[in-house]
Amino acid sequence: MPRAISSVLFSCSPSFHSAANMAAAASANLVRRGFARGPVLQQGLRGDACIECGVGVAGAQTFLGRRVAHTNPSSSIANFALSTDGLLRRHKDLGKRTPSRQSTCRPICAAGEAATATQVAPTEWVQKTITLKPRPRGCHVVTGEIRNALGAEMSRFTVGLAHLFIMHTSASLTINENASPDVPLDMADSLDRIVPEGHHYRHLDEGMDDMPAHVKGSLMGFSVTIPITSGRLNMGTWQGIYLNEHRNYGGPRKLCVTIQGQVRPDGRSYQ
Repeated sequence: MPRAISSVLFSCSPSFHSAANMAAAASANLVRRGFARGPVLQQGLRGDACIECGVGVAGAQTFLGRRVAHTNPSSSIANFALSTDGLLRRHKDLGKRTPSRQSTCRPICAAGEAATATQVAPTEWVQKTITLKPRPRGCHVVTGEIRNALGAEMSRFTVGLAHLFIMHTSASLTINENASPDVPLDMADSLDRIVPEGHHYRHLDEGMDDMPAHVKGSLMGFSVTIPITSGRLNMGTWQGIYLNEHRNYGGPRKLCVTIQGQVRPDGRSYQ
């Protein structure tokens, strides 16, 4: 047998999913080619399950006494590869795999080390209702007020999304330029020209600005979604979040904010 087998990589198909079949196939292959005189890939304790996907297998796989990890594959063909100090490099097709949630595995073993499986951080969710202060009719940049209200929760997220939903029918949210003070004024003027006040509306229960506010709200939309990167809203340099107040006296406006994503693994917050 060669001095050392530096690595072994193989993926199991349904026909080789059991530890017994895999051990027998691997051992027979090595013995046939003169690289071993006895079983090399052996079956461990019965009743073990996959350390990542939880699928039960006939036995824990070991290679030269090392535990073999059992994870999802990236290859469509089950391969058995060996390398021995440059003396042997062989790829053996074990047959086409039939796609299956419980039969796709990729054992990995590195010589001298126990195999490890890549851990994916779980998605976390945070939902919070915030209240924006009353504003007069018009379009207003409220990025700073929203950022301050979400700072403690948002600062924990490495990557994620923030969904902002305004809980009213006579105000709306949008994203537009935050640099020139003329842009919000022109935006409000444009909305007034597109949806003018008048007696041609049926619904005027709360004043002349009542029905136009509903139409403007539906035109502009009631929610925006913004990416989060390293604890901050990842927006363009000249982008700002607009609260579009369509009533003359709308009062405070409530937003339901939902954040989802991955938090820092060390539990700390971004500054």
